[in-house]
Amino acid sequence: MTPKIRSWPEIKEGPKLQGFPGFKAGMTHAFIIDYRPTSTTSNQEVRVPVTVVETPPVTVCGLRFYTEDHEGLQTMGEVWADNVNKNMKRRFPVPKKFNTKEMWTKIERSEVDEVRALVQTHPEKVSGVPSKTPDIMELRIGGGTISERVNFGESILGKEIEYEQFAQTGAMVDVSAVTKGKGTQGHVKRWGVKLLSHKNSKHRRNVGTTGVFIPGYIRPTVPQAGQMGFHQRTEYNKRVLKVGDNGKDVTPSGGFVGYGEVRNPYVLIHGSIPGPSKRVVVMRDPVRLRGVEVREPQITYISTESNQGA
Repeated sequence: MTPKIRSWPEIKEGPKLQGFPGFKAGMTHAFIIDYRPTSTTSNQEVRVPVTVVETPPVTVCGLRFYTEDHEGLQTMGEVWADNVNKNMKRRFPVPKKFNTKEMWTKIERSEVDEVRALVQTHPEKVSGVPSKTPDIMELRIGGGTISERVNFGESILGKEIEYEQFAQTGAMVDVSAVTKGKGTQGHVKRWGVKLLSHKNSKHRRNVGTTGVFIPGYIRPTVPQAGQMGFHQRTEYNKRVLKVGDNGKDVTPSGGFVGYGEVRNPYVLIHGSIPGPSKRVVVMRDPVRLRGVEVREPQITYISTESNQGA
């Protein structure tokens, strides 16, 4: 259920992590001064839906280096921190002894073309997530020269990273997550096709035709029954309305339904994002940003009214 980022943009600022994970808590609404210059309500107070994502610090447990050839990126080697979290044993066997300095000697820094950080989440710090098994993901280190990226990765290896080291209030991000699974569903619910006439033979919740005789197979564009949901999806260009430290500022009375209280640093995102509550989401630098101005929104009110009558 951990989303995998396959595309990363190039950035102009200095070396930094280009992604950050969080846990989706739920949604509420807020009143803000409309920051969109071309909107009909520009500079007016508007009510907008917002998503709360809990973002406790993550630990950089390793670095992975790549070299590029005519076939693309090829793994060169890895360097792991010597202070791996004890909960990492829940994910995979951790050797009792390994030498980080010896791992660095096997990396030819002059041949490195790409640097990625292996980070682990800390779900044990989040009250709304029952699991203690950390999620491990690969995040790109971008900006600056390759040597600066390697040095930056070496400086953060084994250390905790805060969300503010990735993005600030007012920035635009892409949000990826695995959507809510709905199991196997039929033609109508899965694709929204029209019900057939009541005079139709046998079935109404079916498709009128599955295609022509030639070619002698059903094309993939024909609506058919199958798995619905539990797919990785990405929402592009979502505005970060607020980066906060005190979760009580956004937790509704009685907590978020199906999640509970937000007790760690959090992020307010304008609009909705994929996935149900408790699911891991990954935010990254936007890959389709075109002429969008980075402005810090002015929030006048954040609703903390109970969703369950508490």
